[in-house]
Amino acid sequence: MTDDMLVSPASTTTPEPSTQPVLALRPVSEAMHPGVITCHPGATLRDVARMMANVGIHAVVVWGDEEDDSEGVWGIVSDLDLVTAAARGEQLAGPAVGAARTEVVTVRGRASLLHAAHLMEQHGVTHLVVLADDRDRPIGILSTLDVARALARATS
Repeated sequence: MTDDMLVSPASTTTPEPSTQPVLALRPVSEAMHPGVITCHPGATLRDVARMMANVGIHAVVVWGDEEDDSEGVWGIVSDLDLVTAAARGEQLAGPAVGAARTEVVTVRGRASLLHAAHLMEQHGVTHLVVLADDRDRPIGILSTLDVARALARATS
């Protein structure tokens, strides 16, 4: 028997369904991590590092405005942003907003996970801020790990 005649075990079984239908059928609200860990724009890198370490999260949403104390998403400090700031020698007492290099990309809770995955791919981000369906208030975070969990549950 030649190599080109070998049959792999995978080719003799029913093929797995595409991931797109799995993601298209599930809303973001079912897969997201509910709740948002936030900090004020005046928080320090040390504050953000402590939040990440104590809660076990990979991103902190910077919420509010230093100038007029209004509400709104100002930015996201991801774990990679924090590591980048440390590698550049930025001071731990310095403002976290200076380290917020991750683009803020939002998605509604009712949106499909497929739409969210497209947003992550298009913007090169690993976290989306999930907004309430009826107003621009964060209700959760969707990470690439949350999408992976949804895929794992659907294929098991």
